[in-house]
Amino acid sequence: MAQIDLSIVIPIAILAGLGFAGILARDVLRRDTGNDQMREIAGAIQQGARAFLRRQYKAIGGIAGGLAVVFAVALGLQGGWQAGLKTAFAFGLGAGFSALSGFIGMHISIRSNVRSAAGSLKSVNEALVTALRGGAVSGLSIVAMSLAGISILYYGYGSSVPATEADQGRLILSIVAFGFGASLVALFAQLGGGIYTKAADVGADLVGKVESGIPEDDPRNPAVIADLVGDNVGDCAGRGADLFESTAAENIGAMVLGVLLFGYFGIAGIIFPLVARGFGVLASIVGVYVVRAREEESPMAALNRGYLVTTIVAAILFAVAAWAMLQPPAASGADPWTWLRYWFCGLAGMVTAFLYVWITQYYTEARYRPVKEIARASETGPATNIISGFSVGLEATWLPVLVVSGALLISYWLGQSTAIPGGGLYGTAIATMGMLSTAAYILAMDTFGPIVDNGAGIVQMSGMSEEARRNMDKLDAAGNTTKALTKGYAVGSAALAAFLLFNAYLKEAAPPGVVLGVDMAHPETFLGGFIGAALVFLFTAYAIRAVGRAAWAIIKDVRDQFRENPGIMTGASKPDYARSVDIVTKSALKEMIVPGLLAVATPIAVGIFFRFVRVTPGLAAGEPLGGTLMVGTIAGVLMALVLNTGGGAWDNAKKFIEAGNLGGKGSATHKAAVVGDTVGDPFKDTAGPSLHILVKLLSTITLVIAPLLV
Repeated sequence: MAQIDLSIVIPIAILAGLGFAGILARDVLRRDTGNDQMREIAGAIQQGARAFLRRQYKAIGGIAGGLAVVFAVALGLQGGWQAGLKTAFAFGLGAGFSALSGFIGMHISIRSNVRSAAGSLKSVNEALVTALRGGAVSGLSIVAMSLAGISILYYGYGSSVPATEADQGRLILSIVAFGFGASLVALFAQLGGGIYTKAADVGADLVGKVESGIPEDDPRNPAVIADLVGDNVGDCAGRGADLFESTAAENIGAMVLGVLLFGYFGIAGIIFPLVARGFGVLASIVGVYVVRAREEESPMAALNRGYLVTTIVAAILFAVAAWAMLQPPAASGADPWTWLRYWFCGLAGMVTAFLYVWITQYYTEARYRPVKEIARASETGPATNIISGFSVGLEATWLPVLVVSGALLISYWLGQSTAIPGGGLYGTAIATMGMLSTAAYILAMDTFGPIVDNGAGIVQMSGMSEEARRNMDKLDAAGNTTKALTKGYAVGSAALAAFLLFNAYLKEAAPPGVVLGVDMAHPETFLGGFIGAALVFLFTAYAIRAVGRAAWAIIKDVRDQFRENPGIMTGASKPDYARSVDIVTKSALKEMIVPGLLAVATPIAVGIFFRFVRVTPGLAAGEPLGGTLMVGTIAGVLMALVLNTGGGAWDNAKKFIEAGNLGGKGSATHKAAVVGDTVGDPFKDTAGPSLHILVKLLSTITLVIAPLLV
């Protein structure tokens, strides 16, 4: 059967994603904003979040601009000025769109929070739908912009490029920097936001809860507004940029591998990832609109129902795309059921996403053994709580590793069974597409978390009714789970995408006529691998230490305010919220620079050093950097799993006790759990999420500098 051109789906999906995001934003912004006190608190959060993002993007812009010039010059000298300028423009576009993604994520969340809080005065469903639709504005617009950015570059750069394998290969390579630009901004956005949110959280918890004995989100705590601001700049702006670069890097990597199958699928094999992503946007729109919650049911049940609908619709549309576009010519000798085998590869990715969500729920929800185990360990003090929580994080690595391994093996085998040379690698690329097909809905669930977290804080600070507090606490508990699920999903997609991008790097870094491999028996390659593993540990250390340093600044300020103004604790006077916000903003932006630059500089330094210094005769210049990429990816994925899951489990163990179990709030058990949660905060919200991006940054930056190593 002849192929059917479905490229029209790409602009339709972009317009649908942005259009429905606008419709949902209008729906959310027309909803009730509560009373004057609620609006005053929300206004303070908005002001702090905008101020932080403005200062953060100014710092990131300087770094990104400098790197764009460096790449333009370096690649211009190597491959001609046209290639250098194209790379620099693609890098700048990726960085700009990634920054815009973070801004959109934060912009809608700081407006949805008070509306969700006001909705809780009516019903759980009203608050849930408001928060999820606010999150969906971010999810749909971010995935649509990722699709739009790559499409602009591919069709813009390729308007006069012949439809041959060699020319299409050079075209795709010229847009790889889009992924690197997106990764760079995402890394700094996640680092800075993560440091801010956890420094404020640690300061608010340790001085407020532990030292002063006041409840969470108590208006007497000077750090409480900074804490609520942190939910937006870390969990919304940071994660928005994170998933933007995930979809961008995966699309580009799949297109690189699609060039290898040009003789079988032509242009269709190259643009298939864009069409599949477009269908995923359409499926996510359907999933968001079906979510409704009954008052007596768990909010997670309603959210999971929407996720299931999104997955089913995405699977059906994925089959349509595979059937229409992945039909090899009858004379090629390929299996006539090639499209069906590749559809099964996509299903393997979707099942992987589902299993990752389930595994993360098991390790981080209070209904299951791991969290209850940590809570019981808190009865004997903070030390046993920390021991138990860290062991849960370590244990939580093996099931995800088995799932990813199974997905890679199954998709590679299915691709190989098509009898197309290189079909196995393309099968793993399609599995990654399948996993990320629900990315817009997953991002909606993720942004839902900080929106309801802020909403619960607004309800608490404004002294709303007990029913409203119960409704928001119910949603806040679900929000903690959705944030943990998204981190698990992000790690899983990073693992699959890393394998895809690793193979793309080997293709681009190979000398003409050579199949590049990574032989760890070569000393240069072994050293490159060592450096990759060490980078992960050093980066994690800097990220966690940064939270500690920034937290000390806010802890000192809260103590000073309590000492300078005794009327704060009696309720006679208000704390200086703006002072705390300003202090933690300055500290977070200062502390994000070193780990961010370390992540960028290390692969470049390894590549350049071994470009000129090699002791093994005949060793390809790109092989040592391949070792850095391979081992750094493996170490980064495992470390991220430990940090994300352990931190999430500590958090929900504390919330399990606060729900009235094992002594409840204010007990010695609760205080031990607060200490454990404080340890887990920089794990799950700073270092762990930043490692997802580090893994993909390694892949995209090595792809960009690959031409310099040939």
